[in-house]
Amino acid sequence: MKRFAVAGIQMPVSAFEENITQMNRYLAHVRHRFPWVDMVMFSELAAFGPSPAKAEEMPGAAEARLCEMAAKYGLWLIPGSLFERRDGAIYNTAPVIDPAGNVVARFRKLFPFRPYEQGIAAGSEFVVFDVPDAGRFGISICYDMWFPETTRTLVAMGAEVILHPTMTDTIDRDIELSIVRASAATNQVYFFDINGVGDGGVGRSIVVDPAGYVLHEAGPGTAEIIPVEIDFEKVRRERERGLRGLGQPLKSFRDREVEFPVYQRNSGADAYLHTLGKLVKPGVLEDAPQAEVTGPAGE
Repeated sequence: MKRFAVAGIQMPVSAFEENITQMNRYLAHVRHRFPWVDMVMFSELAAFGPSPAKAEEMPGAAEARLCEMAAKYGLWLIPGSLFERRDGAIYNTAPVIDPAGNVVARFRKLFPFRPYEQGIAAGSEFVVFDVPDAGRFGISICYDMWFPETTRTLVAMGAEVILHPTMTDTIDRDIELSIVRASAATNQVYFFDINGVGDGGVGRSIVVDPAGYVLHEAGPGTAEIIPVEIDFEKVRRERERGLRGLGQPLKSFRDREVEFPVYQRNSGADAYLHTLGKLVKPGVLEDAPQAEVTGPAGE
């Protein structure tokens, strides 16, 4: 089995100009300085910043430019995400681009950060993809990971690494660091959570291994390149023998004797949730129209 390395890029993101030119410079730098890296991953909405007004169709000009960059440097590229215009709606979409410059998958964010991220449609499909002679990767975006079912589903589909571009510019980043570590441990998976800086977030990107150990936590507010080599044998060994030789949560989940009626919409098990009122911003009347997001979209 070949070794495989991912470089997360905690990059300054501008909401007022394109950032693809800067992304290209990072790819060139990674290829020159870290020639052993196989994949480069950017933060959520890195290419144009958090403005749905810049949404494009896919395939489109921006995605084609990113494909050319991946092929030029011979790298797998996860360019964070871009707003995608599709069938009259706007999605927050992460393309997966192979080293030949082909788009092998597109993942659409399942949980827009509502009620703050208005006007963005939710995706409905999970995405995993295989890197030959390495392993299987799953994609989620930012607020998706607050719902543990998203990571659990990707892992149940065979994902050994979760690639998670995020754009968190809020005071709950410390909570997200805990979620990443818990998600990695309970699912026995590598977790790459890459945030931006500037208009793209507060930084503090984090990479956690399948035993829950933090491999790196980036600093706040500064640019950083985070190259990490993945040990797929470690994932498979820990899933077989147990996390740190102890719990085997995936096999325990598989062999469970309990079902979860809360996930069956008509079971009545979620009755309490329907007493919580509408999903609106605090201080906004429930019947008032919600404004479309044109600036930072949050998580």
